[in-house]
Amino acid sequence: FHTYTKKNSYHSLTINIKDHQLRERKRERERGYNMAGAYDPNLPGVPEWLNTGDNAWQLTAATLVGLQSMPGLVILYASIVKKKWAVNSAFMALYAFAAVLLCWVILCYKMAFGDELLPFWGKGGPAFDQGYLKSRAKIPNSNTPAPYFPMATLVYFQFTFAAITTILVAGSVLGRMNIKAWMAFVPLWLIFSYTVGAYSIWGGGFLYQWGVIDYSGGYVIHLSSGVAGFVAAYWVGPRPKADRERFPPNNVLLMLAGAGLLWMGWSGFNGGAPYAANLTSSIAVLNTNLSAATSLLVWTTLDVIFFGKPSVIGAIQGMVTGLAGVTPGAGLIQTWAAIIVGIVSGTVPWASMMILHKKSTLLQKVDDTLAVFYTHAVAGLLGGLMTGLFAHPDLCLLILPEPTRGAFYGGNGGKQLLKQLAGAAFIAVWNLVSTTIILLAIRIFIPLRMAEEELGIGDDAAHGEEAYALWGDGEKFDATRHGQQFERDQEAAHPSYVHGARGVTIVL
Repeated sequence: FHTYTKKNSYHSLTINIKDHQLRERKRERERGYNMAGAYDPNLPGVPEWLNTGDNAWQLTAATLVGLQSMPGLVILYASIVKKKWAVNSAFMALYAFAAVLLCWVILCYKMAFGDELLPFWGKGGPAFDQGYLKSRAKIPNSNTPAPYFPMATLVYFQFTFAAITTILVAGSVLGRMNIKAWMAFVPLWLIFSYTVGAYSIWGGGFLYQWGVIDYSGGYVIHLSSGVAGFVAAYWVGPRPKADRERFPPNNVLLMLAGAGLLWMGWSGFNGGAPYAANLTSSIAVLNTNLSAATSLLVWTTLDVIFFGKPSVIGAIQGMVTGLAGVTPGAGLIQTWAAIIVGIVSGTVPWASMMILHKKSTLLQKVDDTLAVFYTHAVAGLLGGLMTGLFAHPDLCLLILPEPTRGAFYGGNGGKQLLKQLAGAAFIAVWNLVSTTIILLAIRIFIPLRMAEEELGIGDDAAHGEEAYALWGDGEKFDATRHGQQFERDQEAAHPSYVHGARGVTIVL
C-alpha cells in the first residue's frame, strides 16, 4: 500500500510538473507576443524616439490634471455654493471642460503652441490630423529639447491646463451669471485671452525668449484666471444682497472631497510640466505638496488667532494659495524655499482678503464669489516673484534652455526678478483688457446677468433641475399639502420643536 501510494504520488507530481511547464510555456508565448506587439521598436506603433515611460507618465499627469476639473472643481463648485446654485455651478464647470476640448483641437492648440503669427500669438489651426498627432511632440519656437512622446499626448496634456484655467474664471461669477452668456464667453476667452498668455510664455513667444519663468502656470493659469475672474465679476455685477450676506456651502463634506481631488491632481499639474519622468518632476511633486500643506496650516492658524476657530473653507483657501504660489517655480526651487513659499502664500492672500478687502471700496464693490482674485491672482503673482528670488541655478540647468538663477543666488538674479514682474504685468493687463472687450461684446446680444426673478429661484429657473429633493420623492415643498406632515415629522424627530418654525427650517 505504501509503495502504491508513493507511485501514485510520484505520478501525480510528474503530471503537475508537466502541466506547470506547459502553462509557463503558454505564458511565455503570450508575453512574447504582447511584448512584440507593444514594444518592438521595429513596429510602426513604437517609433525609435518614443520613450514609453515618459509617455506613460505624461498621459497619467494629464489625467490627474483633468480630474482636478472633472470631477474635482465640479464637485467643489457644486458643494461650496448655496443650495439653490449647486446645479448651475457644477454645470458651468462641466460645460467649460467639454467646450474647451473641442475648441482646443479645432483651433486653439496651435494658437498657443504652434508657429508664430505675432510675438504673443501663434497661428491657429486644427490639431486632429493623424500624421500630425503621431509625430514626435515639438513646440516650434521653443528652445527646449523635443519630448519623447507623440503630439497627441502634448495636445491633450495642454488641453487640461486650458480647461482648468477657464473653469477657475467661473468661480468669480457663480450665483448670477446668465448661463447662455457663459456658454458664449468660454470659447471667446480661450481664443483671445488664454492662448496669448500660453504662447507668450510657454509656446516660444516674446516673454519666453526674454527669459520669463513660469514653470507650470502661475502666470498663464492663476494670474490670468484671477484677473479675468475679477473683471468678469465687475461686469456681471454682484449677487443679490441676501446671497452676498449669507452664502453657506450646501455640503461641506463634498466640498472637501472636491478640494482633495484638486490637491492630489496637482501632482500631475506640476509633475508633468518637464514633459518627462525625470529629476525635475520628482522635485516638483514634493515641493508642490509641501507648499500646499504649509499654506493650509498657516491660513488655519491665522483664522484661529483672529477669529477664534478654524474654518474648513479657510483651510481649502489656504491649500489653494499654497498650490498656486508654488506652481511658477515648483521644479526650480529648493525644498526649504517651497516651505517659505507656503508661508508667504498662506499669509499675504489671507491679509489681502481679510484686511485689505474691507478697506478698499473697489474690492468690496466687485463680488468675486469664491475669491478667485485673492486665491489665484495674488498667490500666482507672489509665486512668480518668489521664483525670481529663489530659482536655484543647478535646478534651472535641468530644464531651462539658458543658465538662470534667482536674485537670492546673486549674479544676474536681480534681472530675473524684474523679468518676472514685467511678465506678470503683461499677463494682468492683457486679461483685463481682453476680458472686458469679450464681455461687452457678448452683452450686445445676451444679458450677462440673470433676471432678478431667476436670481431668487436659482437652479430651477436656469436649468429646470435642482440638486436636492426638497420634499418626499422629489416634489417641491407645498405648505398646504405637506404642512401638517412636516410638523409631525419635526415633533417626532425633535421634541423641542416649536410649531410655526418651518419657514425658517426649510429656507434656502
